[in-house]
Amino acid sequence: MSQAAPLSTHPGPFTGLDVQGKTTMIGTICQQAVAKSALGLGMALAVLSIHIPVAEAALTVNATRVVFASEKRSTSVVISNPSDRPFAVQTWVNTTVDDTVTAVPFAPSPPLFRLNPGKQQQVQINGLPNDLPADRESLFFFNVQEIPQAESSQGNVLNIALRTRLKLFYRPAGLTDNPIARLKDLQWSIEQSNGKTRLVGINPTPFHVSFIRLEVTANGKTEKIAQAAMLAPFASQAYELGETKAEPGVQVVFSAINDYGGYSVPLTVPVTLAH
Repeated sequence: MSQAAPLSTHPGPFTGLDVQGKTTMIGTICQQAVAKSALGLGMALAVLSIHIPVAEAALTVNATRVVFASEKRSTSVVISNPSDRPFAVQTWVNTTVDDTVTAVPFAPSPPLFRLNPGKQQQVQINGLPNDLPADRESLFFFNVQEIPQAESSQGNVLNIALRTRLKLFYRPAGLTDNPIARLKDLQWSIEQSNGKTRLVGINPTPFHVSFIRLEVTANGKTEKIAQAAMLAPFASQAYELGETKAEPGVQVVFSAINDYGGYSVPLTVPVTLAH
């Protein structure tokens, strides 16, 4: 990446725990709670970390993924607040490993703002000079963190800030094919070693493939692969199987997510046996 790109920005005082695709962040604690002893507060947080229920994001984004075409200077998303309370919102782009120090060639604007109930905010994701590969897509993540506004009347309340991460695909100008049309080029094999069976997918295309459906069929039986990992460009990925064996006649059925969050028509293709 270009050294001229800025460091990705992350909310300093928050630490997170991934919950169903979103990150639950331990937020601010009202002054009354902060005044308690460190031991008591530590015990309270320990209990809360176990018993906090899965929270749903209050804010919505008008996309499930972002495709940034390299020939454009920017792209945008719209963040809405359909709830009845205001939120502070922070946005940033970072790498797939979710670090806070690696420079990324994107700068959202505005990076921090207040979003009142019933309002919307357009966030512009600006591209910066970079030396990303020109023969394949590069993957980043666009983050939206919602921070509820504490009210003085709430007393001792632990506020929870949720973070939503959207995949951001940087697509070089030379990649003119339709990614969905290239799904037919994926190659599939099945291998068995050390008592384990694996489905192996090979992606010879320059596009990332995110599966919404991936399953194998054999002898009239179907085995679904839940939450199948994404296939990166020019890479392979192994998927553990349970009941399916490496034998002739196995087929794979798959459907992928397109640029707009929709699903491709399922494809059924034969699987070769690995030697």
